[in-house]
Amino acid sequence: MRPYADMLTRQRNMAATRRGVLGAALLAPFAAQAQETWPSRPIRVIVPFPPGGPTDIVARVLAERMARDLGQPLVVENRPGANANIGNEAAARAEPDGYTVLYNTSSIVLSPALYTRLSYDVMRDLAPVALTATIPLVLVLHPSLPVSTVQEFIAHVRARPGQLSHGSSGNGNVTHLGAVMFLRANGLEAVHVPYRGSAPALVDAAAGQVQFLTDTVNSALPLVREGRLKALAMFSKERIAPLPDVPTLSETVMPGFEVGAWQGIMVPARTPDAVVRRLNAAVMLALREPEVLAKLAEQGTTPLGGTPEDYGAYLRTELARWGRVIAENGVRLD
Repeated sequence: MRPYADMLTRQRNMAATRRGVLGAALLAPFAAQAQETWPSRPIRVIVPFPPGGPTDIVARVLAERMARDLGQPLVVENRPGANANIGNEAAARAEPDGYTVLYNTSSIVLSPALYTRLSYDVMRDLAPVALTATIPLVLVLHPSLPVSTVQEFIAHVRARPGQLSHGSSGNGNVTHLGAVMFLRANGLEAVHVPYRGSAPALVDAAAGQVQFLTDTVNSALPLVREGRLKALAMFSKERIAPLPDVPTLSETVMPGFEVGAWQGIMVPARTPDAVVRRLNAAVMLALREPEVLAKLAEQGTTPLGGTPEDYGAYLRTELARWGRVIAENGVRLD
């Protein structure tokens, strides 16, 4: 019986060896992945707006500085359209491996109230990394309008209900809603002309195709400085350094009024927490960099920052706030 027992023992040992080899082969890719240092290749940064717009400008400034810290390029991919929902959805559906980042704006909290159906859920399908910056809105006019103060502008528009047109960088984004809030609060009527981004809206405003425009200050500043557009009022709480002589709506005709376009960074849900923390650290480092701060200040952009948890809490607050504003103003996009 002994030879038979020895044979069984040898067979068991061989089977155990085969299982061990097979298990090691199956686990090897996962072990290698676990040991891989992130990031080991370029990171895609989805910007859901056209190149050259206010969001794109800030995203590229931060991406350049973060790339130096992370040791890999951050490649901006512009995916404009549908009030940023095309780019937002692309990020929400991407692999949660740390190689897709969404540079989002306040539009991400507007869409749930503006659209009956969305193909993604901001709080379920995306994870917050950091709140990056806020950019004030500014009311700009074509120089041909015979007004020089907010009060004169209100009187001019009120005397011509529905005769003037105003542009925005898209239906339902903050540049549109900010104008709606201003017009309705002052009993004004004007024709809204939505564009696909700030750049074409500003070009038409400077050409007189629309008479006025509400836009982010960083995208409007070049045309204001060239004299092709006239800055009349800031939607911020306080005046800003690049336009110190332009009053705020709060100090003139709408006490306490404030609307700005904030920006942040998110990743697909289920992205590893270690990656989220590393991205957050890179953002915070960039927002402390003197070179970055100088570039943002030139554009009237205020740096923010904070933890992923801070940004998550802010998103929930803004979802509730804008849901109320949109409902009160009766704005729907479907």
